[in-house]
Amino acid sequence: MPINVLIVEDNTDFLRSFSDAVLSDPTLSLIGAVSTVAAACALIDATSPDVILADLGLPDGSGIEVIRHAATKLPECDALVITMFGDDTHVINSIAAGATGYLMKDARPERIVAAIHEVHAGGSPISPAIARRVLQRFRIAASDSSLASEAAQPEFPSEQASPLSERETDILRLVAKGLNFEKISEILGISSHTVVTHVKRIYRKLAVHSRGEAVYEARMLGIL
Repeated sequence: MPINVLIVEDNTDFLRSFSDAVLSDPTLSLIGAVSTVAAACALIDATSPDVILADLGLPDGSGIEVIRHAATKLPECDALVITMFGDDTHVINSIAAGATGYLMKDARPERIVAAIHEVHAGGSPISPAIARRVLQRFRIAASDSSLASEAAQPEFPSEQASPLSERETDILRLVAKGLNFEKISEILGISSHTVVTHVKRIYRKLAVHSRGEAVYEARMLGIL
């Protein structure tokens, strides 16, 4: 099945460039290309895209509103920000709203296509310059925390402190046992699609890109 992509961009040149990039890949399907928050939210409700390619600066609001709407109405959908805004506020607010990737608009078309595939597969593509800013921000926060308390280790000593929900923890325990998604869905009485959605959220919360990394990180944090 092709990956259904919705593009939200108000600049006509960028809109054309992003659309051409999506159309160049036969495994991607462009289901809409709009320029406003209102139109984007309406298409999300009507077409259920797999991936949204969203600009932040839109005529009737912010692309963050689109991301937040998608996260609420269609949690299995991934939002990939592609914008000119690389400052800390926009980056952190986008991630908090539910964005799973963040690229600058100078990204080459092939990079955009690769990022769509990556985010749909559970990854979190991010421009190197943005990644550096995020790392610097967390490094400073960690340093400040260490100065304030010697017990500033990033551990989760109890399930209450875990970033994962109870269902996500159950699924990760089964993943750690080597079970595939189909078997997990049978055990928990949910669909395979729902399992995949939960696994994507686990990857996002633990900042990992594979099952092995998720299990390792969860054990290091005391979740498993």
